[in-house]
Amino acid sequence: MTAGARRATAGVAVAVVAALVLLLVLRASGGSQPGAAGTAAAGLGAGQQPAGSSGRPRPAGSSASAAATAPARPGTAATHPDPLSTAAASFAASRSGSVQAAVFDLRTGQSWRLGDGPAQPEASVVKLDILEALLAQRGAALPSDEQGLAQAMIEDSDNDAATSLWDEAGGAAGLAAYNDRAGLTGTTLSQCVTCAGFPWPGWGLTTTGPADQLTLLKQLVAPGAHPLLPPAARSYALSLMEHVAADQAWGVSGGVPPGLTVALKNGWLPLNSADTDWQVNSVGWVSGDGRDYLVAVLSTGNPTEQYGIDTISQLSALIWSAMR
Repeated sequence: MTAGARRATAGVAVAVVAALVLLLVLRASGGSQPGAAGTAAAGLGAGQQPAGSSGRPRPAGSSASAAATAPARPGTAATHPDPLSTAAASFAASRSGSVQAAVFDLRTGQSWRLGDGPAQPEASVVKLDILEALLAQRGAALPSDEQGLAQAMIEDSDNDAATSLWDEAGGAAGLAAYNDRAGLTGTTLSQCVTCAGFPWPGWGLTTTGPADQLTLLKQLVAPGAHPLLPPAARSYALSLMEHVAADQAWGVSGGVPPGLTVALKNGWLPLNSADTDWQVNSVGWVSGDGRDYLVAVLSTGNPTEQYGIDTISQLSALIWSAMR
């Protein structure tokens, strides 16, 4: 063999040995190859993972940016703290009588409750139920005479107008049929308008809970997949609730700055002849300044009418502040 041939053979041997050594190294290191994720080119030391990585492989087509921009699911990031806890609960507990409240956040779909106990008399809050039941029956705009009565009933809380429309809607049976369709579960309609030993219209003795009042409000603001009222009827009802008489614009409007949307209906009723036991209620929709929610507050056992008004207005101001 010539010297040149020996040098060529030696070169081949060296190349083979080098290849074997490289193969052993690659096997020992887990098979990483240049360009694969996790090499030194990625800037990661031993045992590190990219920021936000769990160490598990991502599904095909996924990326960190896609995960960061995915919409939050209800119950995770898109949630709001309970506006009826802490300050609101402490305030309600400090007041005489019994306070029940419920809030529904139209932005997140969350709802919260405050207070337990039996259903409470509705007083004039039942007038909202009367209006919705009548609008559902008519299926279109009310005739002009009923429009006048509806305006007096909601904006001025006129009792005679309410009695007329209660009768037009079919009384307790007519409202019960609507309430069943709407999904109310805790409301019991009064069976008398002129009730023995009670000087006020008996429809005010209809009993309810805050959750049922939210259900009625949702039919106007967020009816979901099964609206019972056409859009024009919903807008009509809300327009009346947005224009209640100035001396009745209290309650769930507490703390809300001027110029925002507040659609409400209030109720107040003495439950004894001495006027020392008042039922005071307020329900409505508040929207603006980054907030959009429904609220219902019922209060019974108030020593005076004004005491109940103050309770609801101050509680509502705490809710407004907490819903930011």
